[in-house]
Amino acid sequence: MGLIVPDAVERYLAGLNRGSDPVLDDIARANDTRGLPLVDAEVGALLRVLATAAGATRILEIGTAVGYSGIWLAAALPADGMLFTIELDADRAREARENFTRAGLADRVSVIVGDAQRMVAKVSGPFDLIFQDGAKTLYTPLLDRLVALLRPGGLLVTDNVLWDGNVVPGFTTNAKKNEEDTRAIAEYNERVASHAQLTTAIVPLRDGVSISVKKSG
Repeated sequence: MGLIVPDAVERYLAGLNRGSDPVLDDIARANDTRGLPLVDAEVGALLRVLATAAGATRILEIGTAVGYSGIWLAAALPADGMLFTIELDADRAREARENFTRAGLADRVSVIVGDAQRMVAKVSGPFDLIFQDGAKTLYTPLLDRLVALLRPGGLLVTDNVLWDGNVVPGFTTNAKKNEEDTRAIAEYNERVASHAQLTTAIVPLRDGVSISVKKSG
């Protein structure tokens, strides 16, 4: 049984998610054996809905991997929109560029290779939506900079904030997650929930997604 949402409910939601495309399906199938840290299709669909609802024209993503979540996001952009996505691993970044090209989205995606802390200090805002799905230990250190890069009313979306329930003391008896990552995510959840410039809700979808809107003024 799923730790956050029961398997039967997850299968039901997956059955309703028909907004995918062949490239996304190919990446997901290949990842069954690779085990890369990709979002699930249900989270991808949520990202696309949020980007569309925000009328996003400029999106920043932390953690490209091979471009799976980026395809969900970039497909919501207008023709003149742009997704800037940061990936530490050069080989994954190269594969991501190939996948964006296969998806017909290369003209609206810029893949930046490098350390996220250094790169976010160099990029210029404002962004309509920022998706954070990189190293968990960087969630809190990056928070204030990401908020500064958001426009008022913009969305900060963060994946894996429930971490298989490990962030809840006593919820799991056989924790398999890295303890440092678990502590980092728990700290982030506290910070983002109490941040003076954000209004935040956590959706218990898959491994937990926090959605924060930047306050005006």
